Amino acid sequence: MIQWGMAKPPLNVDGFSPFVLKPLTLGLLEENARLVSENASLREEIARLKGLKGKPDIKPPSTPSGMDKATEKRSRRDDKRRRGPKKPSAPVEERVIAAIDIPPGSRFKGYEDFTIQDLKIEPRVVCYRRERWLTPDGRTVLAPLPEGIGDHFGPEIKRFILAQYHQGQTTVPRLVELLQTIGVDISKRQVVRILTEANDAFIAEARDVLRAGLTHGDWISVDDTGARHRGKNGFCTQIGNDAFTFFATTASKSRANFLGLLRAGHGDFVLNDQAFATMRRRRLAGPVIARLAGHPARHFADHAAWQAHLDALGIAEMKVHPDPATIATEGALWGAVTAHGFLDGTVIVSDDAGQFNVGEHALCWVHAERLVHKLDTFTETARQAKEAVRALIWWFYADLKAYRAAPDRRRKAELKARFDRIFKRRTGFATLDRLLARLHANRAELLRVLDRPEIPLHTNGSENDIRCQVIRRKVSGTTRSDPGRDCRDAFLGLAKTCRKLGISFWDYLGARLGAAVVNAVPSLPSLIAARSAA
Repeated sequence: MIQWGMAKPPLNVDGFSPFVLKPLTLGLLEENARLVSENASLREEIARLKGLKGKPDIKPPSTPSGMDKATEKRSRRDDKRRRGPKKPSAPVEERVIAAIDIPPGSRFKGYEDFTIQDLKIEPRVVCYRRERWLTPDGRTVLAPLPEGIGDHFGPEIKRFILAQYHQGQTTVPRLVELLQTIGVDISKRQVVRILTEANDAFIAEARDVLRAGLTHGDWISVDDTGARHRGKNGFCTQIGNDAFTFFATTASKSRANFLGLLRAGHGDFVLNDQAFATMRRRRLAGPVIARLAGHPARHFADHAAWQAHLDALGIAEMKVHPDPATIATEGALWGAVTAHGFLDGTVIVSDDAGQFNVGEHALCWVHAERLVHKLDTFTETARQAKEAVRALIWWFYADLKAYRAAPDRRRKAELKARFDRIFKRRTGFATLDRLLARLHANRAELLRVLDRPEIPLHTNGSENDIRCQVIRRKVSGTTRSDPGRDCRDAFLGLAKTCRKLGISFWDYLGARLGAAVVNAVPSLPSLIAARSAA
């Protein structure tokens, strides 16, 4: 006997595991967002047919810059930070103040302490009377000057000038006026010389900091900003991670320029397996690669030697697109980077600028979400579709942060499937759909964190680092000489590196200039290497 209208038993979800329930929930939420979008579209179409006006497009007040903070769980203790008494780090000088008008018969009850902090700034002029002797053979023997004395300005005033200019972000005219006000006999030309001359040791240490960071770091993040030099527009590139920062100002922001900076002061070009692999990945023509590989020369000391090699092989004169000489040069630069042991297993995290797409590459999620945030919407349907996608991205970003804290193989597969569902969806908003397809094409770079959970999900550190260069540009405008440019980049990078390593920049300058310091400051590259090994 056939029974009609029999109802199916209800689905028992109590026995499902969280790994099964969460994908089902995400699928239902995505389907609900799609239905809401279709419903709004139908309502707009009905209103249009009736001749009614639609809702105005009002952008929400949220900003993409808070994406990382918005996905963090804050405790109540973070909102109520108690500030206790702070003890001064400088030596304490005790002064006893005697009481006056003490009545007869009073008893002494000890002291009541009241501590203040003060500062003493005064010029100090020292005349070194150096003994001079004439030997029997006619030679003159002169007593040496103390360590750190090389000209007529001592290490303390040099430390003050360097700290005020680079860390304090003051200008040269104001710095000269301040020094003259407190009694120092110094001119603007002399201050500029202190800032730009005889600083080769600092520039060399900044270069060694970059080498240590590229050798020992698991990841680096990169960014660039505009910078003027000799009255012309240029670009300042930042390279760094949580242990170091390096700046370099150049006239170009090409991929070849970035690869040249990654050589960390070396100027050679190398043709090795990594170089040829890069050329093949960039789809350089096979005959051109064969011509380079068939020649016995593999190492070229400088750009002139490399350019002569390209001319001899007839590669430089090829007029095709993309330019074979450019791709071959980028490959030889990457070969030099790997030949020096830099970036071995290091991930480069960037904001999707093309010049940074080298080696093992990862993309910043904040910049990816910002592309969606900046989309202009002109209908309610488009606005709702955009906000639904943003909500899914923020949710996915929060789960990526949780995965970094506790990586799991099963969780990794689920996140990859969710990524495809989010960025393969079609909302009906054509501009948004094209953007989602573009972001999905960057799947490997955006999901690099699943294989390398130690890397960050954003380039906020780079944007924070490079802000000091932006301030310096607004304060001073442009550098006039190559030594001035190199010193500005070196000192700003060293100041940032000292902060990341927990070192006072004031103590660092004193230790390097021979001024009086409480604790010795080891070389920054050795500290970076030790921190990476810990």
